[in-house]
Amino acid sequence: MCFSDLCRVRVALRIRPKNTDELAQGADFDTCVELQPECKKLKLKKNNWASESYQFDEIFGENSSQKRIYEVVAKPVVESVLEGYNGTVMAYGQTGTGKTYTVGQLGKEDPSERGIMVRALEHILSSMSLETDSVAVSYLQLYLESVQDLLAPEKTNIPIVEDPKTGEVSLPGAAIVEIKDLEHVCQLLQIGETNRHAANTKMNTESSRSHAILIIHLQRSLKIKEETTVSIPSDTEHTLPGDLPLVLKSKLLIVDLAGSERIDKSGSEGHMIEEAKFINLSLSSLGKCINALAENSSHIPTRDSKLTRMLRDSFGGTARTSLVVTIGPSARHHSETSSTVLFGQRAMKVVNTIRLKEEVDYETLYKNVENEVDHLTSEMERQQKLRHREKMQLEKRLKESETFLNDLKMISSVQIENLEKEKHQFEYAVKRLMQELEEKEGRNNVLSEKIVHLETSLNEKKQQQLESFSTTQILAETTKTYEKKMGELLRELEEERSRSASMKGHFNVLEQQLSDARSSAQENMARELKRELSKITQTFTSQVHSLEEKISQLVSEKELIYGELKSTQAKVQDEASHRQSLEAEVLRLKRSKTDNCVEESKTLCGMVRSGSGLGSEAFMHKSGNLKETLASQRGTISKIFEEVGLPNVLALLKSEELEVQIHAVKVVANLAAEDINQEKIVEEGGLDALLSLLETSENTTIHRATAGAIANLAMNVSNQALIMNKGGARLLANIASKTDDPQTMRMVAGAIANLCGNEKWHAMLKQDGGIKALLGMFQTGHTDVIAQIARGLANFAKCESRVISQGHKKGRSLLIEDGVLSWIMANSTMFPPSTRRHIELAFCHLAQNVENSRDIIITGGIKELLRISKESSRDDARNLAKKALNSNPAFLKEIQ
Repeated sequence: MCFSDLCRVRVALRIRPKNTDELAQGADFDTCVELQPECKKLKLKKNNWASESYQFDEIFGENSSQKRIYEVVAKPVVESVLEGYNGTVMAYGQTGTGKTYTVGQLGKEDPSERGIMVRALEHILSSMSLETDSVAVSYLQLYLESVQDLLAPEKTNIPIVEDPKTGEVSLPGAAIVEIKDLEHVCQLLQIGETNRHAANTKMNTESSRSHAILIIHLQRSLKIKEETTVSIPSDTEHTLPGDLPLVLKSKLLIVDLAGSERIDKSGSEGHMIEEAKFINLSLSSLGKCINALAENSSHIPTRDSKLTRMLRDSFGGTARTSLVVTIGPSARHHSETSSTVLFGQRAMKVVNTIRLKEEVDYETLYKNVENEVDHLTSEMERQQKLRHREKMQLEKRLKESETFLNDLKMISSVQIENLEKEKHQFEYAVKRLMQELEEKEGRNNVLSEKIVHLETSLNEKKQQQLESFSTTQILAETTKTYEKKMGELLRELEEERSRSASMKGHFNVLEQQLSDARSSAQENMARELKRELSKITQTFTSQVHSLEEKISQLVSEKELIYGELKSTQAKVQDEASHRQSLEAEVLRLKRSKTDNCVEESKTLCGMVRSGSGLGSEAFMHKSGNLKETLASQRGTISKIFEEVGLPNVLALLKSEELEVQIHAVKVVANLAAEDINQEKIVEEGGLDALLSLLETSENTTIHRATAGAIANLAMNVSNQALIMNKGGARLLANIASKTDDPQTMRMVAGAIANLCGNEKWHAMLKQDGGIKALLGMFQTGHTDVIAQIARGLANFAKCESRVISQGHKKGRSLLIEDGVLSWIMANSTMFPPSTRRHIELAFCHLAQNVENSRDIIITGGIKELLRISKESSRDDARNLAKKALNSNPAFLKEIQ
């Protein structure tokens, strides 16, 4: 648990008494300082008539005691550290103004002379119980910009490590000594003081040549009673009260800075000049950081010096900080005194955010759990004994039951044998019935075939009869008419014959009597008969002629109608041929404008946007030759837009001509390669048309060109949402499962790889089969297809790792659920370097998720991580592998 609060840096000012040289001046001594302790103000004189006043949190005069200095400046910080907050107490000022006396005086002979370090440790030891709490110290110096251990002088150039997550600064190489008592404290401080660099200058006989930093580490035990609610599967709640052991971890820094000095005043020579230069540089860096914090600057130059890096938490960090600035009274050092006062004024503007950090005491918790486990173990053994007794009783009952069961088995075996016999009989009867049924079905099938054949023949005959029925009906009607007329003619002929016979009889009777008139009578009768016959003949002939005229009229009408029908068909054929010629002309014109443009643009767009074409070297090698071609192609595309228009180009996607569809899809794919055209294509319904073609068409060329167009559109985030919501991933996965064409698979894999770069659609992409489709296309063995598969997996793993690291998602990776991890482990070293780099990145991003640790360990991924961290050709892959190995406890345990 962490609690935070704002706290300003508190600054106190202390003026040292006059030294021997200043006392020797007597009345000639000129001071530039006037203290006003009751107002907590300092008046700094420039000359006899000009001065400036400064307000501080506390003012200490020449006679202020060490005890009062500690209680006002350091004690609040120490009490805050005992409560669990970090703290810093620091002394800053010109050389020879009493910083080391204020902070590091040991006071062996006179305890009242003890400085802040001894008094702080004495306070801490008196407030803590060493049975449950612990206190440890590290004593360091920053000399010539090198961190050295004062308690272990052999440790030099100790590194400064910053936690990338929390920003906390640590020195892993420094010695940490646990404190026993106050005497032990004095011994350690004496050792550190002995090892610290000091020299004799004109300003100070024991001038510190390094910055000393005492780091006190505190750990205090604390127990807070909590009510913990545990949810169990039966949806009922139980409250489990208990004591959760907590520890307060805090850190106190007591800093004795080396004094700033001027070479002309201090008289430094030789190596001391180099020491002074490093002291002034580190103090200058500290001043810059204080200025930036006081002005709320966006950049704090804490990395300019090791001193500012070590004090990062003290100014603008999470520590409660108190600063005591020390000055001298002499007007000779007015500029140094003014600089020190202004430093303190700026430090008062710095605000820290102090934080209380509580952590669970896992050691105590482990002991409590271990005791509980022992108790439960003894209870479990007691329960096992009871269960053993019950087991013996149950075994006895079991034997009795087995005896009874054997008797039942003897009885039931006889019944089973009888039932088996009946079963065999029934099976034989069923088999015989099935054979009869199969024979009947065979006969029925033969009859069915005959019936079908007869029905077919009957339908054919019916059709023939229906065709000849109309002709037969006409002939029958005509025949009936003719038969009726022939009957009438026959009746008339019979009447004439009967009259002729009666006339013959009458003629025979009167033959003798009319012999004279025989010739004339016969001639008259013959003439009458001839006249009668000619009339009948004429009537019949006229009727025949009328029928022939009607038939010829019908034939002529039929020929006229047939002629009109043929002329109409000819017109329709002429119109169809004219339409086809127009379409062919349009297609020829479009081909002449777009063929070269589409093929070259498709190649370049496929290489650049889907990442599956030639490498950069080949592309740069050919770029000079393609400049003029690309310029002419862009001009052709603009002409197509001006002359044809995007709606007309998209309309050609629905053409019934396959060649027209293919060329239209290629043009749209080429246009989609430019970002400026993508929004127009989507607004005009181009995406819907492409997805429809992908679903309905069976042509491989259309599949390849359509997938390439969708891959280009999928480079845009807004288009990705439309593609996913309209089922684009499912359609691409379907094409991948059906096609054997490597180029089509390359385009499909490129489109899915682009969709993998958006974490919002990962779940839907997995649900629609996109990940399985990528792995399935690996079977082609085509290098370009595998390169797109590796790129897609790397995109997916990188986005998923970023979302998990930001805390927006938890749980096992979706890629592992679809078997990607096993695929990576089986094929990580089989491919060219470019493809292998993508696979290594995907694997390293998967390793960043702690939830994937178990799967990676089971599949032998630790060895692969170690290989990548040492042998990978990419720095980012090596760094990711090292990060995963060093930050994951499970991986560290496996390595050990």
